[in-house]
Amino acid sequence: MGKVLIIGAGGVGTVVAHKVAQNRDVFTEIMLASRTKSKCDAIAEKIGKDIIKTAQVDADNVEDLIALFNSYKPELVINVALPYQDLTIMDACLACRVNYLDTANYEPKDEAKFEYKWQWAYQDKFKEAGLTAILGCGFDPGVTSVFTAYAAKHHFDELQTLDIVDCNAGDHGKAFATNFNPEINIREVTQKGKYWENGKWVETEPHEIHKPLNYPNIGAKESYVIYHEELESLVKNFPSLQRARFWMTFGQEYLTHLRVIQNIGMARIDPIIYNGVEIVPIQFLKAVLPDPGELGENYVGETSIGCRIKGLKDGKERTYYIYNNCSHEAAYKETGAQGVSYTTGVPATIGAMMFFKGLWRQPGVFNVEEFNPDPFMEQLNKQGLPWHELFDVDLEM
Repeated sequence: MGKVLIIGAGGVGTVVAHKVAQNRDVFTEIMLASRTKSKCDAIAEKIGKDIIKTAQVDADNVEDLIALFNSYKPELVINVALPYQDLTIMDACLACRVNYLDTANYEPKDEAKFEYKWQWAYQDKFKEAGLTAILGCGFDPGVTSVFTAYAAKHHFDELQTLDIVDCNAGDHGKAFATNFNPEINIREVTQKGKYWENGKWVETEPHEIHKPLNYPNIGAKESYVIYHEELESLVKNFPSLQRARFWMTFGQEYLTHLRVIQNIGMARIDPIIYNGVEIVPIQFLKAVLPDPGELGENYVGETSIGCRIKGLKDGKERTYYIYNNCSHEAAYKETGAQGVSYTTGVPATIGAMMFFKGLWRQPGVFNVEEFNPDPFMEQLNKQGLPWHELFDVDLEM
């Protein structure tokens, strides 16, 4: 039914490969490719070499991608490589008439700024080619966007406020580590905060707005307003929203390390010359920090990510909280990856399932909240990310 190519062999790629292989009724042929083929081979060895083919590809190079696409001829590419590579992969998809799905929007290497304008600009090209591009199909963005669409479809006549809350209450035992690519992670959490209110963006200093929020089965955790990419598409697609914010938990030790990294210049994304060689400090830092894909073995605790929504139903105000909790231990037992990788990789797999089943298949470029949320929500429960609803509760906002 579906011939799929997965690009990226980090923690998320590991999860996607496992979950795709578990659903052979949908994914009939599977290939995993990355810059380092040995990583793909190691993942395929654990799953079954007869199930997954592997290949080497430089996702920064359009011609290299085109050569692989033409030789393998996938119907869909699942891009779980780096956000810098979104556009080269989309270009190769257009050249080879291949459909596209990713989990994070494009950002340029030389500027810590992520927004959808670069990928939305591909709308006419994909539409004219009769190809589907599904953007932001991880957890946040991804599931949080589908949660919002599900709430709008079933529980509200009008959405008024949205607070996306992301808590990682796990412990990996390291002094400092990031849960996904360190370069992307540090760039994301150190930039200025931003949220939507009364028809405009309000900018804040990094971590300026914070308060303790209570998370199911976890308790109170200090949570900080940061900017996150799904806010851009959600306020566009749900224009009744008067306010939309994204909150993430950080421990004090993590924030202390982060401040030191910034203060000594190791978070810089501009190149410097060291011993006659040009290096980017944050890329050097990435090389010495723990690999997020190898954190799973000793990771304990769980994540809790969801949407807290206020709005109107039948003329009355109502509140709604929909969330998922994911165990790091359970994620590692199933896939060999920790919970943050799991919560990103499972939704990417489900989005690909939606495409191959013809449920999310339409020429053009789309964010996930623009599709029917119901079949995706059904698969979340089946694929390892069950969700829970609370009605008319204190949102703490």
